[in-house]
Amino acid sequence: MSSTPELHAPAPSLLDLVPVVPVVVIDDLDHAVPVAEALVRGGLPVIELTLRTPVALQAIARVAAEVPDIRIGAGTVTTAAQADQAWAAGAQFLVSPGATPTLLDAMEQTGLPFLPGVATVSEALTAVERGHTDLKFFPAEAAGGAAYLSSIGGPLPDVRFCPTGGITPESAPRYLALPNVGCVGGSWITPRSALTEGRWDVVASLAGGAAALTGRA
Repeated sequence: MSSTPELHAPAPSLLDLVPVVPVVVIDDLDHAVPVAEALVRGGLPVIELTLRTPVALQAIARVAAEVPDIRIGAGTVTTAAQADQAWAAGAQFLVSPGATPTLLDAMEQTGLPFLPGVATVSEALTAVERGHTDLKFFPAEAAGGAAYLSSIGGPLPDVRFCPTGGITPESAPRYLALPNVGCVGGSWITPRSALTEGRWDVVASLAGGAAALTGRA
């Protein structure tokens, strides 16, 4: 008697995991695990840890090893070497502020899901030609904001975005109301003062508020 192969649902898009992806800068390695745990408690089990500090890769490795309930990603990936280093450190996804052919090649070669950064229609089409329709829109507010994304939804009906850059709790719902936006990136959830003072309760509370955000016109 032959058995029917088990069918597995495709992995959800990075854009469908949470309404707000916390964009986090870690200066002190000892903050990495507590901030990740606070985000999980608040209802945001995703973190984009940016490669902007000397301890960023170590922080990714520590979170990957010690906080299994969070999906850890590397943000501000700007070189092929960083893509490789983030993968080796245990990152589960990558996010770039822009996307050159060399960088796209490198991120594809890691086998990790990733969000290439774009700011124009031409850049979005370049990513689409490579088979990528889930993109980061950066810097969102400076590049035209929600009005810009709304205007390009017609010519790019199959492309969805995670706008990041200058977004606040007040402006996030305007983005989330758009059909071509799956989530937004937000740095307000992990203010530097809260991390410096070890106020993980503040981070958890801000994460809870962000997790409850929905779109409105």
